[in-house]
Amino acid sequence: MKEMSASRTSMLGGQQPQKHYGVTSPISLAHPKESDHMYTQKLIEAMKPFGVFEDEVEQNHRLAVLGKLNSLVREWIAEISEEKDLPPSAIANVGGNIFTFGSYRLGVHTKGADIDALCVAPRHVQREDFFQSFFEKLKKHEEIKDLRAVEDAFVPVIKFKFDGIEIDLLFARLALQCIPENLDLRGDSHLRNLDIRCIRSLNGCRVTDEILSLVPNKENFRLTLRAIKLWAKRRGIYSNMLGFLGGVSWAMLVARTCQLYPNAVAATLVHKFFLVFSKWEWPNAVLLKQPEESNLNLPVWDPRVNPSDRYHLMPIITPAYPQQNSTYNVSTSTRTIMSEEFRTGLSVTDEILRGKAEWPKLFEPPNFFQKYKHYIVLTASASTEENHLEWIGLVESKIRVLIGNLERNEYITLAHVNPQSFPGSKDSHSE
Repeated sequence: MKEMSASRTSMLGGQQPQKHYGVTSPISLAHPKESDHMYTQKLIEAMKPFGVFEDEVEQNHRLAVLGKLNSLVREWIAEISEEKDLPPSAIANVGGNIFTFGSYRLGVHTKGADIDALCVAPRHVQREDFFQSFFEKLKKHEEIKDLRAVEDAFVPVIKFKFDGIEIDLLFARLALQCIPENLDLRGDSHLRNLDIRCIRSLNGCRVTDEILSLVPNKENFRLTLRAIKLWAKRRGIYSNMLGFLGGVSWAMLVARTCQLYPNAVAATLVHKFFLVFSKWEWPNAVLLKQPEESNLNLPVWDPRVNPSDRYHLMPIITPAYPQQNSTYNVSTSTRTIMSEEFRTGLSVTDEILRGKAEWPKLFEPPNFFQKYKHYIVLTASASTEENHLEWIGLVESKIRVLIGNLERNEYITLAHVNPQSFPGSKDSHSE
């Protein structure tokens, strides 16, 4: 479906005009009927067995852990400030904060999911301090396990488990003397005079906050996104690394659907999601708002300027400056597979909303191992548990290259990778 062909909906007679979201007018302003609420309730029931929702105890546990982590960060920033001879009056006000992003910040995390977080520090705290003295501080904490730092990653990160909850913690220092309590990271001015790693680290929070501000109804958005993420995982098309879509890309597609049907509830939105994206004319980009230029001269996605951006097959553009395509890993094969899944999803939700099927049908796994004539099995084995984790990570990150090479073979029309991995048998791999 081309962005521009969304039918212009006339103003409702005499009512207040609705706030307008997105780059085109809505397709429909229809309000939900009684049956739509009923189907939404059934959708919630169908999702429960998959551990999609967390109970209050778990939610409170997460909040407590984030609270402790925030206190640790502030304590550490005060210690660093003292070491760097800041006057006591300044040390009392330096602040420092933990911001969450990703599925936890969007409010769609599942049971046992990890938390993506960002440590924001004032300008006198360096990245080296974060990876040295803060790392040491975490090491001494008895509730913290499995601590490891990945300092040379594209987005540097410290990973650990805090009282059983997995956390990926990024770092950004802002050009501010102190970090105010109510800091809003959405302002582009925060990006001035920052190094590129800090900009990348801030990006997760800025994108997540923008997405939330660009949907008409957050609750309907969250429930729909939970359903779509569960569907994508069950159907084997949830993996940014392998060339499918990752969490933020699915979130943006759902947000775009919400903009086009601003008053619809989740059951309708799930159906409209498949309707919109089974007919979408790729590579037309999905945008949640018109890209703005911030005169900070950062590289942004723009096929008019960057020839390489013209080759992106399924562009879904992040709404925060500097705008990026979140799906540059998508290949011809993965796009074909996802398009096919959108069409299947549409026919299943058609049946459900006509009363001919139930919601669990949408979440049935595909018959991957009956589908094709030829399969390649990749086995990754290592001598120790620790080496194994790193080795698997490296092998997984190269699977996309293999897919690309297979696609270039004239006799292969489709290379379909299954994101699910299986534990190997212990005895056969002693080496």
